[in-house]
Amino acid sequence: MHGAPLFDDMAQGPEGGAAWWISASDGVRLRVGLWNRDAKGGTVLLFPGRTEYIEKYGRAAAHFAGCGYATLVIDWRGQGLSDRLTTDAMAGHVHEFADYQRDVAAMVEAATRLDLPRPWHLLAHSMGGCIGLRAVMQGLDVQTCAFSSPMWGIHMAQALRPVAWSLSWGSRQLGMSHHYAPGTAGAHYVLEEPFESNKLTNDREMYDYMAGQLRAHPELGLGGPSLRWLHEALRETRDLARAPSPSLPCLTILGSDEQIVDVPRVIDRMAHWPGGHLEMVPGGRHETLMDTPDMRGRLLLQLCEFYRGGPKRAATGRAPRPSAVPQAR
Repeated sequence: MHGAPLFDDMAQGPEGGAAWWISASDGVRLRVGLWNRDAKGGTVLLFPGRTEYIEKYGRAAAHFAGCGYATLVIDWRGQGLSDRLTTDAMAGHVHEFADYQRDVAAMVEAATRLDLPRPWHLLAHSMGGCIGLRAVMQGLDVQTCAFSSPMWGIHMAQALRPVAWSLSWGSRQLGMSHHYAPGTAGAHYVLEEPFESNKLTNDREMYDYMAGQLRAHPELGLGGPSLRWLHEALRETRDLARAPSPSLPCLTILGSDEQIVDVPRVIDRMAHWPGGHLEMVPGGRHETLMDTPDMRGRLLLQLCEFYRGGPKRAATGRAPRPSAVPQAR
């Protein structure tokens, strides 16, 4: 492990954050970031979504620090400051979805070497939710798991699914799988999409926070997915849908206005998850943990209550009042 940059001024995380370079088993260089290393309550292993990067979760780490938790976040291969996998650095690409489990293993090894406080808990968002579900099925060493808008399927019109399968498969046979999936390009969503039509958050200040980070450090940005990523994601979500949920306390948060992941897949899995609870958030979009102050405050504190007490307390929907939320710097 060697020191890596952490843009903590724009992340607005707790004081004393740090980052390191680590290596996956296949040699890909990854970045992990840590806040509140000396926490007494445990550690949140945070799996970000596609296009995301460590600094985006600085404010969430500040909430968790106020609840007594350390937060360890990773830049997945192909995004953030981790190694990019194609000559086009803006393309969201992966060779095989199983490669992300190499990243998980490297993250867990780093957490072990850093002797991060236990128990460990998982929080996985969007694509990170797909990676995280596979990880807990394979025995990830966490006491509980929580998911935010997990990518257990990709939202698209039913008529387009056969097209997505055939196009993404065919691109591999023709050696063109590094090209962007149709309708996407090499620009980061929050820098291209006006706030008024965005699918992520109802909170303009939070949207500006995301955009400001990318303007300050464009090297963190990522554009649309490659056709190879699309094919791998379709295969992985299909295979996961056929597998039973692990016997692990689970809280999943999903906005009523979700338009990015496959909502029926999430609802179906949580309906059959032993000890699981699905928290539907009225008016929530894809980034419920980065939405209005009241929404994100309630949900982040509900997560802390879940980590402390397991699914029974999470299922009540009760948490300390949002006014008690620690303020980020």
